[in-house]
Amino acid sequence: MPITTYHIRIKKNYAAAILKDLQKLDAVELRPEEDIVIPEWQKKEVRKRIKEIQKHPEKAIPWEEAQKKFKRLTK
Repeated sequence: MPITTYHIRIKKNYAAAILKDLQKLDAVELRPEEDIVIPEWQKKEVRKRIKEIQKHPEKAIPWEEAQKKFKRLTK
């Protein structure tokens, strides 16, 4: 059976109510930010990438351009 992916955009004024309803249905688990553990390897990778961009800022592209590239790749 093929997997179907849906993308949804929730308006801010509805987001909290929808999340509460999903939580009541036991469909999502809301966890406080302090419970989220970021692995050390991931922190190191982010630091490495920041240093690389600081050394070579010409490699950076504007966020809008990155979004366009991503959209083209996902079509």
